Amino acid sequence: MQEMMKNRAYALLENGTVDRVLGWTRGEFAYDMTPAVFRNADEVKNGFVYNDFCAANLSKYLVKECRAGGKILVFLKPCDTYSFNQLLAEHRIKRDMIYVVGIECFGKADVEKIKEMGIEGITGITAKDGIYTVSTIYGDKAIKPADVMAERCLACKSKKHVVYDELIGNEGEVVEDCNRFDMVAKLEAMTPDERYEFWRGELSRCIRCNACRNICPACTCEQCIFDNPNSGVSQKAAVNSFEENMFHIIRAFHVAGRCTDCGECSRVCPQNIPLHLLNRKFIKDVNTFYGDYQAGEDPTAKPPLGKYEKNDIEPGEAGGAKE
Repeated sequence: MQEMMKNRAYALLENGTVDRVLGWTRGEFAYDMTPAVFRNADEVKNGFVYNDFCAANLSKYLVKECRAGGKILVFLKPCDTYSFNQLLAEHRIKRDMIYVVGIECFGKADVEKIKEMGIEGITGITAKDGIYTVSTIYGDKAIKPADVMAERCLACKSKKHVVYDELIGNEGEVVEDCNRFDMVAKLEAMTPDERYEFWRGELSRCIRCNACRNICPACTCEQCIFDNPNSGVSQKAAVNSFEENMFHIIRAFHVAGRCTDCGECSRVCPQNIPLHLLNRKFIKDVNTFYGDYQAGEDPTAKPPLGKYEKNDIEPGEAGGAKE
């Protein structure tokens, strides 16, 4: 897959279709693949990588790149294309400035799951014949990809690309019965006190690094409310549980009906807080109260929270789908 992607990048750069490429390159660690922009064939040849650790959703980076002019080639996994469409719907990116190559995806690895196996001092990871060989300062370990697949991939909503100019691999299909709301249902089954304690335990670890906000494709405001120096909570760690709750709950409300469930918020959280569960709860409620809706599936569709209908559920109405 990597070589096919590099060859397409070479060709599209050479024939002038695009003037730069948005993809991934190696970071500080063997499992740390980070988004990068490549401006010529040599940069692609020497720096471009694609493997099971290229988990980053590249759509958010297009907001900045579209301001730079020219035309950008971007490689998008199926789940990324939903975020791309949502950004199009909100006029945050310009379609005519972007050449989308959809890439087939079979799931991404979660390095945290590797570390939970007690594997430390990782110096390299290679994949061959369906097995990861994890090289460490203590020796090599062999693990199965299925054992360390990211949670969001285990509950993948869709293997289907909803937008592209060309494809590498198959177009894919929407995943039926992906069970992505199973944990939400477990939380809903808790008592209010149990649920409160669960979230207090999770959110109390927040250090307000803003990684979740900065990576989220739905967070593209020019000025974030939490950057307002008059707010009292600008760019600082929370001083009490109220501030911890407020930041994440307000952010969840701001992306309600717009979140594509890409899972980037949880992926980048250094404290491993399952922030995606807040968003999934909202997605589940939107489906219950307004009918099934997938943000980013159709960039021309009006979002359920962006329109009014006479039979909309009323504020304070408890539980159950609308008649």
